[in-house]
Amino acid sequence: MSLKSQVESGIKDAMRAKETDKLRALRAIKSLILLEETKSGGTGGELSADDELKLLTKAAKQRRESADIYRAQGREDLLAVELAELSFIEEFLPKQLSEDEVKAKLQEIIARVGASAPSDMGKVMGVATKELAGQADGRVVSTLVKSLLA
Repeated sequence: MSLKSQVESGIKDAMRAKETDKLRALRAIKSLILLEETKSGGTGGELSADDELKLLTKAAKQRRESADIYRAQGREDLLAVELAELSFIEEFLPKQLSEDEVKAKLQEIIARVGASAPSDMGKVMGVATKELAGQADGRVVSTLVKSLLA
């Protein structure tokens, strides 16, 4: 089942259950999907699984950044809304890896690529971002690669 049909089904369920937070988050995801489909134009409108993953990852990242800002400003009301939306978006994302799991995967990638110095960071990051897409935050991956190659 495509992401779009999963979201549409979730919207119907949220409307029936009168879950306003979930409904708002799902409508935001659907909006992103529709916008991306209209951008792609000639491809028939369907998004690939990678495109769907990128959309969800971007939406989750935006919610996290907004939540950090609201937390810093002491806006608990807005913080709660962002965290609720984030939790619904994360239901569609692959399971996030722990820092130890990311570190183990990065060590494996470093060995496979043959990286040994900080100057090899670009090679490692290219492979790591593809293999860990949606499973780990890019900032965490970057920081761990730096520490492992240092």
